[in-house]
Amino acid sequence: MLEEDIERAAALIAGAEALMICAGAGMGVDSGLPDFRGDSGFWRAYPALGQARIPFHEIANPASFGTDPALAWGFYGHRLALYRATRPHAGFSILRDWARAKPGGAFVFTSNVDGQFQRAGFGEDQVVECHGSIHHLQCSRPCGEAIWRADAFAPEVDAAACRLLGEAPRCPRCGALARPNILMFNDGGWIATRTEAQYARLRAWRETAGKLVVIELGAGVDIPSVRRMSALQRAPLVRVNPRAPQLEGATGVALPLGALEALQRIRGRLDADADG
Repeated sequence: MLEEDIERAAALIAGAEALMICAGAGMGVDSGLPDFRGDSGFWRAYPALGQARIPFHEIANPASFGTDPALAWGFYGHRLALYRATRPHAGFSILRDWARAKPGGAFVFTSNVDGQFQRAGFGEDQVVECHGSIHHLQCSRPCGEAIWRADAFAPEVDAAACRLLGEAPRCPRCGALARPNILMFNDGGWIATRTEAQYARLRAWRETAGKLVVIELGAGVDIPSVRRMSALQRAPLVRVNPRAPQLEGATGVALPLGALEALQRIRGRLDADADG
């Protein structure tokens, strides 16, 4: 049955003129990145926060930069360094190769803030980061609409204590504490202009992309931003998810696999069809 579904997924992708790649946290697991599934999974990744019983929704919150900036930047600084050091797994290259072979190319929609798609060779003009990017900063007040790259910030973090050891970045305009340009929990201060421009490029691409197939990878149901976007396309869906593969009424194929394994097996089927 699984082999038949892989063959069906390969046929959908082969027949597409363009691909929309929708990716959640599960896409990064095969690169060694944590997906923070539940408080227990989050606390395994950040034991100091577990000892203090600080859940993800409290540290991933703009209020944390006001109450304890060293702790907030300890968490986000550690993540920034981790994402900078992480090499995207081979599945990203498979997707990039498929995209380059399609007349309409591909567009990525991701809830991940790690920048892994750009690092894997997808252009900045091919990606929507619906929750923002850790590689960009903004004023924590905010004093204006400015968003700037975090390249000049090299965080030194005491990982055991989850605390920033050096100076936190500052807003170049007003001198206030800077924060990641990420949509956090209870976040009324997120500057969305960069992400809004990404959405505008997606809409323009969608009008001319042609016959579309959606490949969804590792998108969870607790925060369903990615799954909702997949459904909005009203196109055949290849859903890859080891824990929640159900199609929920969509037309397509559900593969209960991790992202890398699914992409490798689909590529193997496509290669076999091409050789045969």
